[in-house]
Amino acid sequence: MGSYLGRRVLQSLIIMAGVSVIVFTLVNLIPGNPYLSMLPPEIPMDQVEALLRRVGYYDPLPVKYGKWLGRVLQGDFGYSIFYREKVMGIIASRLGNTLLLSISAIAISTLAGIGMGFFTARRRRGVSDNTVLVLTFIVLSVPQFFFAMLLIRFFGADLRLLPISGMVDVVANYKGISRALDIGRHMIMPTIILGLGNAVMMLRYTRSSVIDVLHADYIRVARAHGLTEKVIMMKHTLKNVMIPIVTVLSLQIPGLLSGALLTETVFLWPGIGRLSFEAVQHRDYPLIMGILLVMAMITLISNFLADVAYAVIDPRITLDSAGGGSPG
Repeated sequence: MGSYLGRRVLQSLIIMAGVSVIVFTLVNLIPGNPYLSMLPPEIPMDQVEALLRRVGYYDPLPVKYGKWLGRVLQGDFGYSIFYREKVMGIIASRLGNTLLLSISAIAISTLAGIGMGFFTARRRRGVSDNTVLVLTFIVLSVPQFFFAMLLIRFFGADLRLLPISGMVDVVANYKGISRALDIGRHMIMPTIILGLGNAVMMLRYTRSSVIDVLHADYIRVARAHGLTEKVIMMKHTLKNVMIPIVTVLSLQIPGLLSGALLTETVFLWPGIGRLSFEAVQHRDYPLIMGILLVMAMITLISNFLADVAYAVIDPRITLDSAGGGSPG
């Protein structure tokens, strides 16, 4: 286990280094000088040039990357051009809000998707199965922002049951449990929209996996021995469909973080997705690079945990083959 974890950590570090090179190069190749927006227009050009040389704006790209990487390895991602604060401080203040929204969305969508997947698989080609399949096609075909607008119009504007934007009620200024409940009310619609597509994908993968397992020979043998459907589903079927579920789940985590850009923008949720939009809008290069690196780290961590989970769920999968998900 130790050697496997060491190899996986080394692979992740190599990938992370490659991502940092690509991100830094692409961002620095964007035309324009973002630092000019920090300086008052009355400053003479000779002073502007001196300041640009001081910050290393005219350094060769490899030199810029070396200086930036050295600071990053010390936990210093630089200062935001627009906010004029430390990049990591800004990201830390927003990342928790996105994680709260994303974890809630993935928990609800996973439970709903797996439950509906088992339900429809056991009623294959029935009325309920066909109805759910039609609804899933509709959800996958219609953009998420359209469903967001429907929820805002119906629950926010017409019925006035839920707040349509923000994370808390600024006017009420709740404290303690009241504040937590207020955040929960603000989370309902963004969580539904963020987890809707993931619930559908989890449902489809679970349904397909359960149907394959239910047609396996060992399931027929279990039924021939008189095992009840409940025991078959819980003891034999669930265990064998967990690997594709873990695979889908590990792929959904980065998708949730990137999908938070649209959801947080529509609902004005103060998270990392909305911060990404603001960073691009203001051409805040240090902040853009910091956000992309944090997203890459989260993606690598989720994939690493999925590889380890394969070996835990199914002992037939060796640690050396866990990355490929094939039996040993």
